Amino acid sequence: MTIGGSLFLIALGAILKFAVTATVAGVDIQTIGVILMVIGVVGLVLGLALLSRTRRYPGDTIDPRGPVL
Repeated sequence: MTIGGSLFLIALGAILKFAVTATVAGVDIQTIGVILMVIGVVGLVLGLALLSRTRRYPGDTIDPRGPVL
C-alpha cells in the first residue's frame, strides 16, 4: 500500500466515522470508518518504515579518492 493510499483510507474512514449519519440495516457505518482508519494508519507506518530503510550492498561504497582509472 502506498502512502497516498493510506492517507485516502484514513480520510475515508474519518468521513464515515464523523460525518455520515445515515443508517444501514445490519451495517454499522461508524465501525467501518474506524476499521478503515486503523488499516490506513498501519499502512502509513509500514510505508514510511519501508521508505526510510536504506539498501546497502557490499560493492556500493563510495571511494573518497574518486574513481580508480
